[in-house]
Amino acid sequence: MSQQHHTILIVGGGAAGVSVANNMRRQNADIDIAIIEPSEKHYYQPGFTIIGGGAYTLKQTTRNEADLIHPTVIWLKDYAETFQPDNNTVSLRSGATISYDYLVVCPGLQLDWGKIAGLKETLGKNNVCSNYSPDTTEYTWECIKNSESGTALFTQPPMPIKCAGAPQKIMYLAADRFRKKGILDKFTIEFCNAGPAMFGIPFFAKALNKVVAGYGIKTNFNHNLVAIDGPAKTATFEMTDAEGNKQQVVKAFDMIHVTPPQSAPDFIKNSPLANAAGWVDVHDRTLQHNKYANIFGLGDATSTPNAKTAAAVRKQVPILVDNILYLINGKAVEEKYDGYGSCPLTTSLSTVMLAEFAYGGKVTPSFPWLDPRKSLFIWWIGKKIGFPWMYWSLMLKGYRIDIPHLESYAKRFTKEE
Repeated sequence: MSQQHHTILIVGGGAAGVSVANNMRRQNADIDIAIIEPSEKHYYQPGFTIIGGGAYTLKQTTRNEADLIHPTVIWLKDYAETFQPDNNTVSLRSGATISYDYLVVCPGLQLDWGKIAGLKETLGKNNVCSNYSPDTTEYTWECIKNSESGTALFTQPPMPIKCAGAPQKIMYLAADRFRKKGILDKFTIEFCNAGPAMFGIPFFAKALNKVVAGYGIKTNFNHNLVAIDGPAKTATFEMTDAEGNKQQVVKAFDMIHVTPPQSAPDFIKNSPLANAAGWVDVHDRTLQHNKYANIFGLGDATSTPNAKTAAAVRKQVPILVDNILYLINGKAVEEKYDGYGSCPLTTSLSTVMLAEFAYGGKVTPSFPWLDPRKSLFIWWIGKKIGFPWMYWSLMLKGYRIDIPHLESYAKRFTKEE
């Protein structure tokens, strides 16, 4: 079997992979590009939250992968298994070996359901739900819709995870549903977070504390879900106290929304591309691999310490594409990525707090006159209509959407802190 060769080989056909391929194609009509991606369906994952909240459908978040990839880009419908960066090759599960001039690695995150004892057996029944998979997000809405009273738990594992705000977003949507039905006072809602605060950036954490208080939600920090017994309706948490001592706490529930622990895919962790923590080891501003100059990475599987969101990918794509083209043309790569990420926090069924930030926890809004801490209806319209349109019609098609995001826009609001 003759070995296939491509100028640019992309591992992963999610938000990052498709956007890079199509963006690169817009910059260069002739360059040879191939994508390795086994899935036939492509999901707009930011929509999963509002499917769980009953405001969106799974169909609205789903497209055929084949319809998204530019017809001149070769789609290798297979799994990447191993990397041989010294030989510039990738081996596929089918046994084929593909060689490349430049490699882009963006396979996304792995959901580690198995790290919570008993979860796999009960997920999707016994009122145990999760928005983190297209197979389970519709059941979240079933649970919320059919609940009339009792204890509703919402969990968040240790970071990093996809969209750090998602575990609490669904909690606010559930609470607002209960409030609209006049039954909020019949619920005990608890947020059980393995981390120490509502959000990693204090500016937004303070604002979210007010949202929590408004719904009467109880917060339990440093509580990590380790086991679940669906039929018995109990969840076991490992609680860490201020001195670092750990103890197990068992909570009863009537409904529980679980966010699974997440990590880089195993084939990345076990590869020469990974750093000690298992992530694709790239420079946090150029997205170039720290050891192999012709390899780049972006999206959720990389070592960059930004929020793992589609908004981060949108900013990373043109920087990575340009840097590869610079190398091809004998120029130096540029340090352009500032760690931008965005998390539209759904605080009710009609309001969203648009948290935008960069490396070092800098608050970097795109809209100068709007207080980033305010939950606004306009961002709910963005969440339901504007952002999905931007994803499908602009970002995935390879158009560049550069809205400036500046720390100076937030200065007047951060001074008030």
